[in-house]
This record gives sequence, C-alpha cells and structure tokens, in this order.
Amino acid sequence: MGPLTLALDAKNCSPSSHRSNGKIQNVQFNPKRFFASISTQEQKPFDFFRTLVDGVIAGGTAGVVVETALYPIDTIKTRLQAAQGGGKINLRGLYSGLTGNLAGVLPASAVFVGVYEPTKQKLLKLFPEKFSAVAHLTAGAIGGIAASLIRVPTEVVKQRMQTRQFASPPDAVRLIISKEGFRGLYAGYRSFLLRDLPFDAIEFCIYEQLRIGYKMAAKRDLNDPENAAIGAFAGALTGAITTPLDVIKTRLMVQGSTNQYRGVFDCVQAIVREEGPPALLKGIGPRVLWIGIGGSIFFGVLESTKRFLSQRHNTSDKSLDKKQE
Repeated sequence: MGPLTLALDAKNCSPSSHRSNGKIQNVQFNPKRFFASISTQEQKPFDFFRTLVDGVIAGGTAGVVVETALYPIDTIKTRLQAAQGGGKINLRGLYSGLTGNLAGVLPASAVFVGVYEPTKQKLLKLFPEKFSAVAHLTAGAIGGIAASLIRVPTEVVKQRMQTRQFASPPDAVRLIISKEGFRGLYAGYRSFLLRDLPFDAIEFCIYEQLRIGYKMAAKRDLNDPENAAIGAFAGALTGAITTPLDVIKTRLMVQGSTNQYRGVFDCVQAIVREEGPPALLKGIGPRVLWIGIGGSIFFGVLESTKRFLSQRHNTSDKSLDKKQE
C-alpha cells in the first residue's frame, strides 16, 4: 500500500533488487506460500512518523476525490435501501449533504490510512511471511475502528440528508442532538462496525495480496492503471459480499427517533418478515458499481499520492546527505 520499508514493499520493490540510499536490497518472492509474500535481506529503518504523516495526507486526498466523484451513486444506493415496499426513488438532490460529508470524509480517510500504514508495517515485522494476509486483515480492522469515531456521525448526517430529512448538515447535527441526544449521532454504530470492520479488513487484504501476486507475475512495479484495476476488483467483490450488512446499517441509521428497529437482529428479522430475504440485497447494483469505481479511484489516487510523497522524501534525503558530506 504505501512507501513500505520492511518485508512487504508495495511500491518500490522489484522482483530481483531494490535500491535505497545507494545500496542494493535483495527481494525474494516465495511462490510456494499460500498467501503472497515478499522478503528483503536488507531494510531501511522504520520511520513511524513519516509513514503516519504520508498515510494521513494520501488517505485524506484519496477520500475527498472518490467521495466527490461518486456521491450521487451513494445517494441512490441509500435511498434504495431506505425505501420500504414499492416506493419510488427520488432522484433530485443527489448531492444533498456532500459538503458536510466531506468535512467528515477527509479526517476519517486520513485517520484510517494514517493508522493502517504504520500498523501494517509493524505487524508485517511481527508475523511470519506466510501470514502477511493476517497482518493486512488486522491492520484494516484497527484502522477501521480508529476511523469509525469520525465516520459514524458523518454517515448518520449524510444519510439523513440523502433521505431528505434535513435541509443542511448543521441543522441535521443540531436537530439530531436535540431530539435523540449525542448518542443519536452514533445511531447504528454497532451495525456500522459490523459492516465496516470486515469490509475494511477484506478489501485491503484482497488489494494488498493481489498487488503482491501481480508484481510477482509481472516482475516489475505496478503502474497507476494497474493499481486502479486491482482496487476496483477488490472494492466490487467486497462490496457485494457486505451488502446485507450495509442494508442493516442504513435502516438503523435512518430510522431516527422512531425506533422502528431495536437492534441488528430485530432489524434483520423485520426486513425478512415484512419484505422477504431479497430485501437484504437492496442497492447491491449501485453499491457494487459505486465501491468498484470508488476502489479504482481511491487506490489509484492513494498510490499516486504516496509515490509522489516518497519521491519528495528521497530527493530531500539525498540533498541532506550531500550537505552532510
């Protein structure tokens, strides 16, 4: 995923060698592992602060770009999932709540990637090479937990705006707190974690493992279109798998003070009883399309931004080395 400096280098590794500060690092691919893995014989020191800052910048940039580009699809998906029975879907105001959502998406994406990158690198050092997928899964879940503190209030306001319950994000926040208390901003928190923790873990694991495997097959670094294509596949597949969880999360978040559902299990039972099991797949088309395209944009922008930052760091380090000489 980023400018890694340890066993898994997702950007700068080549199949045979890796150059860093004038030294050659041998990189070995082990095709016999069940999960893809990369090992290095010589590694640069792990710079936690630099990795954290780079992740924050790259994650925030990617999050804002993808959210702005695909917000209308997300709005349609939300209205499909919130609709009960055969109600018609209103296609007006597809950008309702975008401004307020971006105010949450930027820090949430920054926090997620900022936590994910250093956590992943630490875990890759601790785990054996054959368990690199476990490191990716765990890092994705930890990043998701950290980002959920920002994501959930943002998601609640966004979906209330998308279903046209409020006129503006400030009004939404004020009225939600006045009617439901501060806890109202975290409506559906458990269902959000139920959806997002496995989603984050699975998506990033699939993406990382596919990138490693592709690099092994191609015996070279990946370009932006290839990163985008892998991101699209990982996003679409994960989006399809987690659609029922997304439906449950949406219903719990948009119910407001009506308390139609008492929790996750009650929500599932009510949906199946009143609308049938297929209702748990409502919005799967827009969701897969949205997350597939979103994965393409997000990971493409993410890798491009991290490569840019890495190149700037390399240039800065070389200049510093020359001054010291």
